[in-house]
Amino acid sequence: MAVKYDSFEALKQACLNCTACDLAATRTNVVFGVGSPQARVMFIGEGPGEHEDLKGEPFVGRAGQLLDKMLAAIDLDRTKIYIANMVKCRPPKNRDPSPFEQDSCIGFLDEQIRLIDPKIIVCLGRIAAMRIISPDFKVTRQHGAFFERDGRLMMGTFHPAALLRNPNQKPDAFEDFIAVREKLRDF
Repeated sequence: MAVKYDSFEALKQACLNCTACDLAATRTNVVFGVGSPQARVMFIGEGPGEHEDLKGEPFVGRAGQLLDKMLAAIDLDRTKIYIANMVKCRPPKNRDPSPFEQDSCIGFLDEQIRLIDPKIIVCLGRIAAMRIISPDFKVTRQHGAFFERDGRLMMGTFHPAALLRNPNQKPDAFEDFIAVREKLRDF
């Protein structure tokens, strides 16, 4: 049974002290999340990279700079949203988090979602969308589509790092962000 926390601070402290998987041994910092605990929209990536591990904050490298620009284009910023990752410690060499690592950490994310209670969740990248929306999620085909789960809307879109590698997907991703802005007007 998943642990329920009485406060966001209690959840954060438990996460900062976690040693449930081998990623704890190689991390510099736990990357808990940033933003407003009352956010209406939550962005979720797969796991921290090198820059995030060093700073202890999600999406602070080049991909984070792109994410910030895309957020600004739809009149959002890190003070109005919440950004987290499925796993809170960096997988070595930025590899995908293993199923065991995801399972070890998903309770923290579930509690972040429960305590924040966002109206919209945006999964950044295939790995997050496959875990949170559907195991067979195909980001190239299903990006921008909204799915309702537990009374909230969920969408998967391209990970900002993927957009840096493949810039011709940026227009599609930007359309997804515009769709988020339009949905937020309903709440």
